[in-house]
Amino acid sequence: MSSREDEALARAAVDALTDQLALAPKPGLPDPRDLGAHAASPDHCSLRWSAKALTPGLAAMAAAARRTGEPSPQLRAELGAIGRCTEHSVGLAGGGHRGALWTLGLLVAAAALDPGARNRDVATAAKKIAAHSDRRAPRRPSRGSSVSAKYGAAGARGEARAGFPHVRRALDALAASRRAGADEAEARLDALLTVMSTLQDTELLYTAGPSGLRHVQAGARGVLEAGGTTTDAGREALLALDTDLHARAWSPRGSAGLLAGALFVDALPVPACPRAA
Repeated sequence: MSSREDEALARAAVDALTDQLALAPKPGLPDPRDLGAHAASPDHCSLRWSAKALTPGLAAMAAAARRTGEPSPQLRAELGAIGRCTEHSVGLAGGGHRGALWTLGLLVAAAALDPGARNRDVATAAKKIAAHSDRRAPRRPSRGSSVSAKYGAAGARGEARAGFPHVRRALDALAASRRAGADEAEARLDALLTVMSTLQDTELLYTAGPSGLRHVQAGARGVLEAGGTTTDAGREALLALDTDLHARAWSPRGSAGLLAGALFVDALPVPACPRAA
């Protein structure tokens, strides 16, 4: 893999993130409808702008994986160092995307380690990287780790060490919705709701507590049980959930980052099948 391919992986990851941002309506999450609401517009605009600041860091992560050649403690430490520098750059550009950076960084590194890997194999390779501890990480606990410890939730670290099960669930949901005739936006929204329905989102646990998390999970399941975003009943349930979460100021940001990871993995090119002799 060349530096050009490292940059291509980074751009694909940022494209996946901006594709996630472009979806609407996303319950409790920034989306293009915010552009018509003066109070919310800076949030969505800044997220789209700051997403571009991820590109150099993600390219550096791909290059580190290619250079290291294995999911080693050395690679994990290097990815952590690059990630912290990238967080700083993103903060200067407007902030956001911390959870997406963690997910996309590991998946980009995994794709660079094994350019032939696809779908679940990429998540498995990322799991091997995440299995190592980052010895250089700051010792102070993050909000996510504190919430994980308090409620016993897997959190972002646990999700990665389990091989990103919710990225896999989102990939399955995308495939199922497409087979059922959904258009691409509908399939992606159904995938987001699939993640929301079971993810122990530490952001929601922090702002809403366990009862709030269960409320959001039940709301997402309700949309899917009504037929998903392709049906009138499902669409009505989605809009009701969106109104509810915005009114409560509850935002399932963890689900959004994992959807971006799934869209990145889904977009990886499928290798050509060998021709028959």
